[in-house]
Order: sequence, then structure tokens, then C-alpha cells
Amino acid sequence: MAHRRTRLTRRSVLETAGALAASLAMPAVARADDPVLRITTWGGKWGEIMKGQVLPAFEKEFKCKVEVDSAFPYYPKLLASPRSKPIYDVFHTNSNEQWAAVEQGLIEPGFDKRQVPNLADLYPYATSDKIVGVSIFTSAVGLAYRTDKIATAPTSWKDLWDPQYAGVRGSYVVPANSLGQMLLMFAGKLYGSGMQDVDAGFKAFEKLKPIRQVDFTGTMEKILLAGEINIGELHDSGVYRYNDQNPRPPLAFVAPKEGVLALEQVLAVTKGSDKKELASAYVNYMLAPDNQKKLAEAVWYSPSNKKVVLGPEYQEKLLTTEAKVASLVQFDWKWYNAHADEFNDRYNRLFRG
Repeated sequence: MAHRRTRLTRRSVLETAGALAASLAMPAVARADDPVLRITTWGGKWGEIMKGQVLPAFEKEFKCKVEVDSAFPYYPKLLASPRSKPIYDVFHTNSNEQWAAVEQGLIEPGFDKRQVPNLADLYPYATSDKIVGVSIFTSAVGLAYRTDKIATAPTSWKDLWDPQYAGVRGSYVVPANSLGQMLLMFAGKLYGSGMQDVDAGFKAFEKLKPIRQVDFTGTMEKILLAGEINIGELHDSGVYRYNDQNPRPPLAFVAPKEGVLALEQVLAVTKGSDKKELASAYVNYMLAPDNQKKLAEAVWYSPSNKKVVLGPEYQEKLLTTEAKVASLVQFDWKWYNAHADEFNDRYNRLFRG
């Protein structure tokens, strides 16, 4: 899914935004008498369920049209569009880009609870101080490994640093993917004084060499399945979706004892939208238990609404209780984004210099 791609630096965003500004065209309105809500959303299985079931029901209930952009990246397009007439009404992306958007004044930081009553039924992480807007789902980022090549399941994030996995372990290119950025911050906590101890994080990263690093989680899934690596950082939904379709899968997912890293799916309403009431209704709709259940069971995402009751196999694996949700580690993306250029330069010198 598109959430894998998170190339977010001031330089790259401004360059992309400049190129888009010259060619950006607003979506065409299908019928002039229908209100049109413009949103971003992922492709793949998520997109199939959204376009086939969720969005048609919303259009029928609210007598509107929904225009979907599933061609990632979204943030540069939003940045390049007019502030008074943004290309989107609802911005769906991951937390790191939501923080960049709110810092630029492009989106609202939160919601009027009267317009989004389902906010009252969410786990605390979904509206924590680490979230802009609201997290409608999360994935747990942990360790995926080949059960046919690793006899004893890993239990700790530190197992990724085990010398036996040199050359057969995997993570992400830090400037390109938020999972790599999360691991860098978390390595500062594992081996230093905390999440902002980036010196300790980079020292730990150096000890991961040799390591296979990729841009996207889809690539991580492929190299694990191809046997090119034996263990890697991956979100649980990537493993569970594959295993759901294969009777004897070679992959397993481990939630390390130190906690799982939160890969949130976040919705925010754009500041310049002229359809804020409809946009808030859409956010509330996406938080409704029936829609949460439908999407969670289709793509193995953990729902934010505490009232969702998933099937037994999903209850067992996903974050569906207060105790499980407590294992989520969220990140200070405002802080990270402010230093992203510096961190990218350090990463490039370490791995590409």
C-alpha cells in the first residue's frame, strides 16, 4: 500500500511541490448539483473495499460524490494547491506527513467532537498528543522472520542486531521510509538515553551492517518471501495478509517485548476546505464500528474504535484490547521532521558515503 512511501524532507517536498504547481489540475466534478468530497486513500485491497463498498454507501447516505486520489505521494500535491481551495477536503496519510501538513497550516489539528461523535469511543492512542487529526487504524511494526530458516523466534528488537543475522536482515532507507525513521529513533532508546538520542541511534545502525535496506514495505515482503533475507522490520498486516491467503506460509510476525512501533492511518480535514461539515461526517463514518470492522478484517489493520468486535482470528492477532494497545510506541514526528535533513545527511554518509 502507498503508506510505505514516505520521502519527507524540506528539500524533496519543495522540489516536488514546485514541479506540481505548474501542472496541478483540480479534479473534475461529476455532477454540478452534488456536493463533491475530495479525499486521499490507499490502493490495493484497501482501495478495493473503499471503492467497492465503503464509499458508495457514504455517497448514498450523504447524497454526495467522493473523488479519490490514490496516486501517492499526496503531501506535495496538497502543498502545491491553493490554500483557499485545496486539492483535498480530507487528507489521509501517515503521522509523519500529517505533522508536516499541520506545520505548514494546511490541515486542521483536530476535530469538533460534536461533529465527530465516534471520537468518544476510541483508544487513547488515536487522539494522543502524537497525532494530528485522528488515527482511524494502526499497524504494529515489529519483526517478521522466516520460520524455515530461524528455529527460535526472536523476542526483542535487539535480536535484529544479533551477529548471526549479518547480511540476512532487513530494514529501510531512512530518507525514504518512516519505518526506517522509527527504527532510528527507537534504536536511540534501545542503546542510548531515549528516542531523541540520535547519536546512539546512528551508532547502533552502524552495527547493523551488513543489512539489506529497501524503500517500501512491499519490497521487504518480497525479499523475505524470496529468501533473500531471514528477518526484517515489518508491519503485522503485511505478514497477516499474506498468511491469510497461504495455507503453509514461511513467515511469522513477532511483537518484540519492548513494544511495537505504531504505523498509524490518520485522517485530517484541510483548513481551506469549503466542505468541512461533510468532511467531518466522513471522518465520523470511517470511525463507525461497522466500517472499522469491514476494513480491519479485509486488510488486517487494528481498529481505533473500542466498540469494534472482530472475528476470533483477528481478535487473537490484532490490537483489540487495552492491554495490547498499551504496547504501541508512538513517535514525536514534529521533532523528527524539524531535523530530517540533518538525519538524512548522516544516514547517507553512513550507508552511501
